[in-house]
Amino acid sequence: MSQQASPRGTFRKIADALKAQMDADPEMVEVPSVAAVMGDHGVSRGVVLRAFAVLQKEGAAEPVPGGRWRVVRDGQRTDRRPLAERLTDVFADDGLEVGATFPSASALCERFDVSRPTVTKALEKLEAAGWLSGGGQGKARTVRALPNREESSSL
Repeated sequence: MSQQASPRGTFRKIADALKAQMDADPEMVEVPSVAAVMGDHGVSRGVVLRAFAVLQKEGAAEPVPGGRWRVVRDGQRTDRRPLAERLTDVFADDGLEVGATFPSASALCERFDVSRPTVTKALEKLEAAGWLSGGGQGKARTVRALPNREESSSL
């Protein structure tokens, strides 16, 4: 075992190197695998995952199903807030007032490109916060109160 200590911030150096690699190759669509980065830099899986987390926080890469990471270019940035928080924007975007009908779960699935269970969980949070009336099969949800910015960011 080597007696030389690993310098602090190795994961940041790796993130910077990966970012430079992405910037240099505009055709790059996938970040190299965790195993490839581990081999290239001689570090552990944890260090690579921390580097990937830096890339995600900076908006340069995002995880995709299957354990891979994709490169995110400027035109591809998406809203990373939790769905419940993004749903609070619907009140203002659609000009909803107290008593108005909130969009259906199906419409929200299509609008936000997410599954029904994901929408259902987010709607339940809005109901628990007191902003929506409880819906049910065939029953439309209605607006009970309008969230303000501070409240919507606490979801």
